[in-house]
Amino acid sequence: MSTTTSTRASVRPTTKQKVGLVLAGLYSLTNIPSVLIPTPGDETGPPFGILVIGSIVGVVGLVATVVAWRGSSLALRIAAGAIIIATLTAIPAFFVDVPMSVKAFCGVAVLVTGIAVALMFSGRRPASVVD
Repeated sequence: MSTTTSTRASVRPTTKQKVGLVLAGLYSLTNIPSVLIPTPGDETGPPFGILVIGSIVGVVGLVATVVAWRGSSLALRIAAGAIIIATLTAIPAFFVDVPMSVKAFCGVAVLVTGIAVALMFSGRRPASVVD
């Protein structure tokens, strides 16, 4: 009788991936308290539902970032998806009448997300098999 044991090999993140994970973690961390600071009634801002989504996605992104730091490729993808979803909720700010500072903040969020995702997936790729 023989038994086979399979172990999941976790791949250590490269330095570029670690920088991307730090950016993703910080971005996720800044999204968590958004539900606690609703938009005042006399100001233009995101609806409460978007703030709730931002907080939930922030928690998911932060947890996934910590797990991805330990080498999980699935968590790496979840962390990237979380910050992309958080950024997508900010996109409507470019098309409504809000102060320029809000648009600038959203632009920085889009830029940070793009850089973080690019760095997170800039790791070593396995050699391809050519027939």
